[in-house]
Order: sequence, then C-alpha cells, then structure tokens
Amino acid sequence: MNITEHRKAIDRLDEKIVRLLNERTCHVLAIGEIKLKAGEEIYAPHREQAVLERIRRLNKGPITNESLRAIYREIMSSALSLEKRLTIAYFGPEATFTHQAAIRKFGSSLRYSPQKTIADVFAEVSKRRADYGVVPVENSTEGVVTHTLDMFVDSDLKIVAQIILPVQQCLISNAPRSRIRKLFVHPQSLAQCRAWIQNNLPHVEIIETSSNARSAELAAREKDSAAIAGLLAAERYKVRVLEYDIQDNIANATRFLVLGRQCSPPTGNDRTSLMVSIRHKVGALHHALAAFRRNRINLTKIESRPSKRKAWEYFFFIDCDGHKEDRRVAKAIKELSKECNFVKVLGSYPNTD
Repeated sequence: MNITEHRKAIDRLDEKIVRLLNERTCHVLAIGEIKLKAGEEIYAPHREQAVLERIRRLNKGPITNESLRAIYREIMSSALSLEKRLTIAYFGPEATFTHQAAIRKFGSSLRYSPQKTIADVFAEVSKRRADYGVVPVENSTEGVVTHTLDMFVDSDLKIVAQIILPVQQCLISNAPRSRIRKLFVHPQSLAQCRAWIQNNLPHVEIIETSSNARSAELAAREKDSAAIAGLLAAERYKVRVLEYDIQDNIANATRFLVLGRQCSPPTGNDRTSLMVSIRHKVGALHHALAAFRRNRINLTKIESRPSKRKAWEYFFFIDCDGHKEDRRVAKAIKELSKECNFVKVLGSYPNTD
C-alpha cells in the first residue's frame, strides 16, 4: 500500500471508531440513568478498574498499555461528563501535582475545583459542593501527609480510590542555567531534590513557596530565576524545561486518595484503610495487630497520630490487603474491635493506581 491508500484506510477506520465511540457512550448514558434512579453514585472505581484491566489483556500492540490507558481515561471522562456534571475538588492551586493526579484519575472532561487547604477539600465533598475530592496522603521519599490523616478523625467521608503518581521534578526557567540567580521551590520539592540542587545550583538563592504552581508562576515573572515544578505547571505558566527528573530518588512517587461518600464493591484486588484507638495498657497494640496475623492478612501501612483530644493518646492508621466485605478481613475487623476503644473503616478501594 502507498501513502494515499494507507490514509484512505485510516479515514475508513476513523469513521468506524467515531460511530462505535458514540454507540459505547449511549450504553454508558443508559446505565447512568438507571444509577441515578436508584440513588447510586455515577462514578464506579471497581468498574473502571475492570475496564482498564480488560483492555490491557485485549491489547496486542503496537499501542503501549500506558497509551491505551490514557485514551480510555479520556473516553470514560467524556462519558462521565455527559452522565452528570461532576465536580472534583482538589488541594490546589491549579497545575500542582495533586491537580495532575486528579486529571490522571478522572480525565480532562470534568470540572475541577482547586481548594486552598486539605480541610477545604473535605468540606467541599461533605457539603456536596463537589462530588469527589483528591488529596495527597504520602510520598515515597518524604513520608506521610499528616494533615490528611488528621482530617479523617471527624469526617464521615470514605476513601473510594487511590492514585499513585510518579513525581517527575523538573528545573524550569526562561533563562539559561548560567544566568539563574534565584530558585523558587516548595519545601516538599526542595526535600526531594536537595542533593541535585547542591551539586548543580550550589550558589543560587533558594526561596520557598506555597506550591509548585506558585514556583512556576514566579519563575515566569522574575528575570534570571528558575523553579522546581512538574510538567503541568511548566505548561500552564509557559516556562521552558531545562532539566527533567531532577529528584534525588528516581522512584519518587506520591500516593493520593479520592474522597467520596460510598465505598466500592470488592474487585478481588483491594485495599482497606482503618483508623483505630487502642486501650492504654501494656501490649495493647500487639494484641490488636494479632487479629491480622491470625487471619493471614498483610498489613501495608501503620501510622500513629496524636488524638489531639487527650495528652499521650494516639490514633493508629492501618492499611491492609483485602476488602472490608472479604470474609477474612471482616473477621479481623470484628476481632480488632474487641481490643480497641473504637475501629473506623475509612474505605475499601481498588488496590491499583
């Protein structure tokens, strides 16, 4: 086949693809109507994960699985926007890594609402001004985001999904590196890139900012300055990328939580998050955690936080494999309740990004 014949074949395929996409969307809209009449949530993380897993198995190439996933993310985002005008609140401002994570999960067709604080994200979803919220919970280099954990103490919101975002820190500037005199950087990004900065920009003035987006904004405005930020911020504020992947740990990633009001059904590969308060006695934590060992459940995280209600009283945040409706997990939670002052299930959700 020559170029003209290939292009004619592509045109015919595009015609079929457009027709099939619209046919697919009609089925999605019909399902959405049924859900709305039943009072169910439109967004279904368990179904989303099943679709993405199925297309991965169907894929024979040459399109990569990651590219196909991105294509389907936008297909599903478009359908969601037609089913209902969904609003996603996120810890802002615009063009931060949290914003990037939200788009990775929900696509570009929905309405996004940046919030000044993590507490504001919780409030927007609780008051139904937003359908879902996205907040950071931990970074593989710098550890847990304590404010997010603390918010769960008094909140009735559930964790309905998680997002694992590889964090690509970039040096961005509209000036050559030799002329850079100021470096705008958020404290988290500074911690993640400290060695690189010392080795490559040892004499620049470091100015801490409130967000990566703010860093990019200042770098765009001030002469002979640079910022450390992500690609979304560089694009948003039209600042050139001088260096990619300057984080000290190449495996640097941040985990984000999606907040909602209803937990997803089991998928067969889930994670459950719990918050517990143990009794103040010798061996209390050991006896509480034994419930997971007896039921052969893997713990993936345990974090303590002061209760802020009584001196030296702590809450423990626990992540484990499995869904709260799984027989062994349900049994472990029941046993855990006997050893603790209280047990709160924060959510069960697909154990993927």
